[in-house]
Amino acid sequence: MREPGLAEMNAFVAIAEQRSFAKAAVRLGISRSRLSEIIRGLEDRLGVRLLNRTTRSVAPTAAGERLLARLRPLLDDFASALDSINAFRDKPAGLLRLTVPPPSASFMLAPLVSHFLAKYPAIDLEISVDAALTDIVAGRFDAGMRAGERIERDMITVRIGDEIRGVVVASPDYLARHPQPASPWDLETHNCIRVRFPSGIILPWQFEKKGKRVEVAVEGRLTVNDPDLAIRAALDGVGVLYAGLPYVAGDIKVGRLVPLLEDWRPRPTEIFLYYPSRRQVPAPLQAFIQFLRENLQARSSDAA
Repeated sequence: MREPGLAEMNAFVAIAEQRSFAKAAVRLGISRSRLSEIIRGLEDRLGVRLLNRTTRSVAPTAAGERLLARLRPLLDDFASALDSINAFRDKPAGLLRLTVPPPSASFMLAPLVSHFLAKYPAIDLEISVDAALTDIVAGRFDAGMRAGERIERDMITVRIGDEIRGVVVASPDYLARHPQPASPWDLETHNCIRVRFPSGIILPWQFEKKGKRVEVAVEGRLTVNDPDLAIRAALDGVGVLYAGLPYVAGDIKVGRLVPLLEDWRPRPTEIFLYYPSRRQVPAPLQAFIQFLRENLQARSSDAA
């Protein structure tokens, strides 16, 4: 009987971690039917069921959980062994997988992608844009980008850009029907457009003035999970919106949105690259970190 190979082990791990044949097939770049065939063959050769399948879910059996726990470190060591030969190349090579939230993807990463790929032609880049707080270890990502307060403490972090300023805005039409707020507490009488995060929480709006920090749990008739929809609603006069300045700077410039509470500065957000602590950081990730640091220095010099 032929012993199971690395491809079959990778297929099993992908399904067990993604809890989905469809998602695992996308990650592996093969068809769902081919992936099902691989797993059936693997279970037949081992003589044990590794995955419980229903029409709605996939989960490892007890045997599958034990195999998964043993395979994860082995596959990580295998990837590190392959990456170690990058030291003999003129330039780093391999696949770099990142998970980033929509704001970071749009305003930080998008302007840099072409430059990074041009500088490192042997590196392939895969970017997954997701507002949820992704488990980069389970998802087998090399690194992620998130606000600092949303990163687990056991991760290594690298600050990758200037703070993202927040701003409170409303349309001229809304302000013609409602008095402008003079303090954050005045927002309690306004119709505020709230944003719900993938975790289900709605964060209070945070402000600072002369070292004093306040939080306001605003209320409103509209709650969304998409920044573009929130901005569209603000432009249409639905209510007051708290947003990252890069999202609404253009609308402020032409007068479609009016900044409010300018003497109360919404607390800025710091964005970090984060990755697991490893004995050896993959060469593509090392190159990406250095690239981000160089661009951060250049951006700071230009601003000065």
